[in-house]
Amino acid sequence: MATITAREFNRDVSAAKRAAAIEPVLITDRGAPAFVLLCIDHYRRLQGSGADLVRRLRMDEPGAEIDIEFEPLPAGAGPRAAQF
Repeated sequence: MATITAREFNRDVSAAKRAAAIEPVLITDRGAPAFVLLCIDHYRRLQGSGADLVRRLRMDEPGAEIDIEFEPLPAGAGPRAAQF
């Protein structure tokens, strides 16, 4: 992933756009990551079907019949301090 500063981005937006056509461009502000510039094709691939995270994690769609075993711990059975 290419990285440029916010100052470099402001000076040469066209160069940032050309770089983003090849790969995502990380834009830093005062040395910290602040933004990512993507071409529209990369963005659409990240969007996928457009479904939100909750919908993607739901298992009520056809073909999602997965048996998951889950045995919750009894209340208060979590980590305890060591006794000396």
